[in-house]
Amino acid sequence: MKMKRYKLFLMFCMAGLCLISFLHFFKTLSYVTFPRELASLSPNLVSSFFWNNAPVLSPSKATEELHRMDFVLPEDTTEYFVRTKAGGVCFKPGTKMLEKPPSGRPEEKMEAGDGASSSARGPGRPLAPRRRVINAININHEFDLLDVRFHELGDVVDAFVVCESNFTAYGEPRPLKFREMLTNGTFEYIRHKVLYVFLDHFPLGGRQDGWIADDYLRTFLTQDGVSRLRNLRPDDVFIIDDADEIPARDGVLFLKLYDGWTEPFAFHMRKSLYGFFWKQPGSLEVVSGCTVDMLQTVYGLDGIRLRRRQYYTMPNFRQYENRTGHILVQWSLGSPLHFAGWHCSWCFTPEGIYFKLVSAQNGDFPRWGDYEDKRDLNYIRSLIRTGGWFDGTQQEYPPAE
Repeated sequence: MKMKRYKLFLMFCMAGLCLISFLHFFKTLSYVTFPRELASLSPNLVSSFFWNNAPVLSPSKATEELHRMDFVLPEDTTEYFVRTKAGGVCFKPGTKMLEKPPSGRPEEKMEAGDGASSSARGPGRPLAPRRRVINAININHEFDLLDVRFHELGDVVDAFVVCESNFTAYGEPRPLKFREMLTNGTFEYIRHKVLYVFLDHFPLGGRQDGWIADDYLRTFLTQDGVSRLRNLRPDDVFIIDDADEIPARDGVLFLKLYDGWTEPFAFHMRKSLYGFFWKQPGSLEVVSGCTVDMLQTVYGLDGIRLRRRQYYTMPNFRQYENRTGHILVQWSLGSPLHFAGWHCSWCFTPEGIYFKLVSAQNGDFPRWGDYEDKRDLNYIRSLIRTGGWFDGTQQEYPPAE
């Protein structure tokens, strides 16, 4: 009996100690915020849970499901052509419209048309029904250039497929800043044309071999993005760019409106470094586009295969030629003297260049982010000012127009 009372007493004592400890812990939490307590333990631990202290967004079903929503491609009803009384079809931007007829002469009426009555479909003939254009991009922190892209191509591209990951190309955690900007109204003017793709994992082996990570970004972007596009047609145009590659509007519009060109196609782009003020010699020819039919049949919905120029080694290359009756020959919009786009490499603030250095994949050597002196902001500012490169060389730049 005495032993039972002793055990009961010990049990009550232990329960009391647990209650006191719990109350003390609860009181401590009221004075110290949980994220700040975690920060004192490990910065990496915080970043993995709180996305480097990114602002917390008010949750809603629309934003939570942003990376699962489908996108229905609309029909482009813009009137790009006018028809004369004599039956001619003219491209509006190249047509001079008379507001008033000269005195004594009858007025020639210009009516809108799309060339649908034309029986031939070849270069110089307007295409009906009109193709839709899909522009696919991977984004890290190139938000200024993304804004430039949206303003340059916003009225001719029908869907911008933008992929963002919670990992850098090096495999480190990063905040979902583009998702935040989509939901806080920063890109409200173009959001109706954006399909958001979220890459929530880092590829196996990507840390040891950076090219695995680099390739996988484009593979996932293409396969996830295209699978969520509805009302897609085989002759719709697919263009995949790096975030610092911006095709010119006129070239993209030509692909959209006219038939008869071969595929795949490339863009000759004006090269710039650190900003458009440092124009580099020559052009960058980027193979980046084809029809959706070729993307699916020849490239197996893999964007990195399209970028590699080796369409003639793909298993279904001949099958696609035989089925469509088209001979596949790569061609380019623009030339080294007449650019069809812009490639602005390392075009950031000094802080943005620093982030690019430490985010770069582990394969494009030398990886300048591994050198402490190259990450110094004053050193980076001097490169922007002089146009120099990280290896100490200085280029001769032609005048920038």
